[in-house]
This record gives sequence, C-alpha cells and structure tokens, in this order.
Amino acid sequence: MADKTVIRVGHLPITDHLILGLTKYKLEKGGETFNNASLETVSIGGWNQVADALAAGEINAAFILAPTAMDLFKSGVKIKLVMFTHRTGSVLITNKRANIQTLEDFAGKVIIIPYQLSVHHMLLHKLMSEKGMIPGKDVMLEVMAPGQMPMAIQYDEEGEVGGFIVAEPFGSQAILEGYGEEFALSKDIWPNHPCCVLVMNEELTEGHPDAVLELIKSLELSGRYAAQKPQGAAAVGAWFFNQKKEIMERVLAGEIQRIKTDELMPVIDDLAVIQEYMSGQMGVLSDKIDLEKFVDARFAQEVGCK
Repeated sequence: MADKTVIRVGHLPITDHLILGLTKYKLEKGGETFNNASLETVSIGGWNQVADALAAGEINAAFILAPTAMDLFKSGVKIKLVMFTHRTGSVLITNKRANIQTLEDFAGKVIIIPYQLSVHHMLLHKLMSEKGMIPGKDVMLEVMAPGQMPMAIQYDEEGEVGGFIVAEPFGSQAILEGYGEEFALSKDIWPNHPCCVLVMNEELTEGHPDAVLELIKSLELSGRYAAQKPQGAAAVGAWFFNQKKEIMERVLAGEIQRIKTDELMPVIDDLAVIQEYMSGQMGVLSDKIDLEKFVDARFAQEVGCK
C-alpha cells in the first residue's frame, strides 16, 4: 500500500477546534480508519505562532482565524480555505475586580484580545462603535494568547484589565475559577458568525485530494457528533485540550448554545463581511483578496457540509 499523505494540522486548545480533537480521538481509539491520510495535530499556544508555522511550512494545514488566513493568502502563502471549523463560540468576559456593569465602564481599562487579525477584534470594535466608543482610544487593547487570559485577570488586583474577548473554554474557565463574569456572547454581537477556518497548503488540495477529502469527511461527522452528543464531546474536549471536564461541559452541554459545530460550509458572503469591515471600518486588513480564489469549497460540498 502506498504511503499515506501526512496532514500536519496546527491548532489552539480552544473549543473552536474541537472537531479536530474528536477526529483525532476516533482515529486513536479505533473508531475510524483513514486509508489515504495520516493526521498529525500540533497544539500551539498563540495565533502568531500558528501563522508563522504555516508560512514556514512547519505545518501544512491549520485551524486558524479567518482574517489571519486572508492576510497570509494576501502575502503569498499558498493556502486554500477548505471549511469553517465552527460558528460562534466566543465570549466577552469582565474582570470582577474592574466593576464593569455597562459597556461604558470599560473606558480607561485594558481589554485583551487574542490577535489583531481576529474576528474577536472585529466583534469588539462593532460592539463599542455602536455605543460611540473607539477601541484603542477609549479602551486600551492588548494582545495575548487565549490560554493566558484567565490568569491575566486572576492576578490583576487593581482591576486595570476590564476583561477579555476570547474563544471558549477560557471564558468559562475564568468564570468557574471565580475571577470573571460573562458580559456578552459573540453570537449576540453577530449572530451565527464564522471565526476559525481550516486552511491547507495548495500542495495538499491539488496533489492529494483523496487525503483531504477523507479528513474533511471525518471533521464534518465530528461536528455533527458534537452538536448531537455534547456530553461525549465535552469529555473528548477535556482530553484533547487538557482541560477540566466541568469547564468543557459548561461550554458544550449547558442550557445556552455557545458554539455551533454542524454548519461548516465555507460561505464567501460571510468572509466578505469580515473583509469589508476589517479593511473599511477598522483598517487592519490593508488589501482585499479575491475570496473566490481563496476558498476551495469542493471538499465541503462533496461531504455534505451544511
């Protein structure tokens, strides 16, 4: 039998990347077998490192922020967006010591974001702009890796940090550890918004389509499983992310639906909203890209992504 195609996927330990963990679990426990692909997952702490690893060829695929992926494509990195990895799933958390009751109370405080080229940055900008506030002026923005954010408010005794906007489970972690409170869900700022996407090196999508299709089929099934069996998905998420099970259960199996994992078709119109807003109102995306050339939806279409 011919050697399998290695797909080395970079990701963060966030619920937005849960479907990757579910697929890895199935493969390791014998619940699923790949004939064409060999999956390797690489857990990375921050978004800058993911972008650098992808650009350097240290990984040939990544679960990555959509605006960051657009910027890499614009800079000449040969990647294609092949599917969304989730919808919604982030939260704006306040620091209990900062005494935040209204959006205006953030004035003069620091708000932590995971990356400049993130949907989180866009959502925060949208939320504050609607109240006449300017992020970077009325509030100070600081970039930090998601996993470090709960600790940032834990040790902020003066309440200088107003809060942070981040992918779960780090919002729920801060709440359950007693340092943070939930201010807004990302889905309440932009309903059903996309955020992270799966991108792959063109050498994979063009040279090894059978391996790519095999992985995407598995990821799509993992997304459906997470939506239908949240308790089971929470247990696997705790294993994959090295996270407490009760934190994952709050994210996935609580009364509020915090993340959607069963609508993974890449929608160009949604990406266009991100591109227009972040290049126009925010000015952080300098040049627009041709989204039709960036997105390769044929695999998601073939496996029946919604």
